[in-house]
Amino acid sequence: MTREPELTSPVDLCRPDGRLNPAAVGWTRRPLHTANLRGWGRSKRWEYWGVVTPDHIIGLVASSLDYAGVHGLYVLDRASGREHSTDEVVPLARGTVLPARSGEGEVSVRGGKLEIGITQTPDGSTIRAAAPGVRLDVEVPLPPGHESLGVVVPWSGKRFQYTVKDVGRPVHGTLTLNGRTYEVGGPESFAVLDHGRGRWPYAVTWNWAAGAAPGRAVQLGGKWTDGTGTTENALFVEGRLHKIGEDLRWSYDRSDWLRPWHIGGERVDVSFRPFHEKVARTNLGVLANETHQCFGTFSGWALTDDGTRTDLDGLVGWAEEARNRW
Repeated sequence: MTREPELTSPVDLCRPDGRLNPAAVGWTRRPLHTANLRGWGRSKRWEYWGVVTPDHIIGLVASSLDYAGVHGLYVLDRASGREHSTDEVVPLARGTVLPARSGEGEVSVRGGKLEIGITQTPDGSTIRAAAPGVRLDVEVPLPPGHESLGVVVPWSGKRFQYTVKDVGRPVHGTLTLNGRTYEVGGPESFAVLDHGRGRWPYAVTWNWAAGAAPGRAVQLGGKWTDGTGTTENALFVEGRLHKIGEDLRWSYDRSDWLRPWHIGGERVDVSFRPFHEKVARTNLGVLANETHQCFGTFSGWALTDDGTRTDLDGLVGWAEEARNRW
């Protein structure tokens, strides 16, 4: 079990010389870190939003990896299994705007046939994205008392990552796909944010799982945090965060990604049954990625801070493995 401090006051991620600020290491219930990153070549910044509805799963990413801006908009039709994907790579991340604080300011990227704009205020976020055949226009309100997991992962003074994982946010608006407009909203629809800012090692592998249902959500990670003394694991019950401070065991079949996954530890025991696999590969020489993101349903349990067992059966979301050279 880890002994990570909970931070309750605003803090800069970096010292004036660009190295990790030791006072920034810990976890939060709301975004408190300012990512005052300096330098070039190892700095990574991104906003990923996933939206789950009964009919579709949507993913969009706006990122600066220094060498390039890697942006994307993805839609899965859950009934047919058809995918609609637009990915753009912008050299040197030209025109990419990503604010230093999660939940504040504007996110803006444009490349080729893809455009993404996100407006962030204390009341929530407005997300607009457009690509050939796809337009997304949704609001993601921030309910009073809703908590998210912020964590700083310290590999060293020069290599570190700040992440905010916000799971189970309400969402409403519209998705237009090939000329047909779908309403987004209702109790079975939700949004997930992955906000990332940091300076990374060149090669790294991570696992990430997130799922939600009305009143319950789970956020689980692995590999990239192992051995750092920090984790990005949490249970959310009625918007309240219960931090899970332990490295979890992940089991899955890399030769058949659609077989059931298992994620376990002392405070969580989860099975995940995929119904669709999304594969993404990028190979730009110095920059390469391979991600297997499986969408599916969860079963199992997790413990709250006071030891109450929370049923996770029926949560919908994803589990993934990503391998990066960047």
